Amino acid sequence: MRFLITAGPTREFFDSVRFISNPSTGKMGYALAAAAVARGHDVALITGPVELDPPADVETIRVISAEEMFTVADSLFEHCDAAIMTAAVCDYRPARPLNHKLKKQARSRRITLLPTKDICAHLGSIKGERVVIGFAMEDHDHYAHAEGKLARKHCDAIVLNGPDNIGADEATIEILEIGGNWSAPVAGTKQQIADRIVRLAERLKSTR
Repeated sequence: MRFLITAGPTREFFDSVRFISNPSTGKMGYALAAAAVARGHDVALITGPVELDPPADVETIRVISAEEMFTVADSLFEHCDAAIMTAAVCDYRPARPLNHKLKKQARSRRITLLPTKDICAHLGSIKGERVVIGFAMEDHDHYAHAEGKLARKHCDAIVLNGPDNIGADEATIEILEIGGNWSAPVAGTKQQIADRIVRLAERLKSTR
């Protein structure tokens, strides 16, 4: 199989040096890329800015913004069998970023934010026989929000993630497949969890 995996954060600049982002480290996405390669698959890893070295034998494409990640994912998905969407893509971007550094002034300033493109939902809407697995980072109403994402983004499965997992080497997740029930909590190193998710993608693809 050929996997498309997204990882890390995006950065949405409002002037030439300042940006909106989040604390995603990319560890889960990089672990997934390594797990897929270890199981004999080809991997295209689209990564936002993180301080990690990509796994060996992985095609790595580095991006900054949500728009860049969307463009690359859209172009590569055609030749992939499965996509695992772990990137913490910013939901909003400044409407009119400045091309110079904004100087500090003794007054408030308003920044208008526009929604970014939903990469996972887009790939889910065009997947055909391909597999799309999404991630849901939730800090309240966990199940309701994750179940909504599973349906809205046309995923085959959703991985429920929590803020405690950010930057950690170990994590606890739960998985919901379309038409199924929530799994029991899955705890372990991110590499162990990644192996389980890759095997899930293999099983889902085998039923197509």
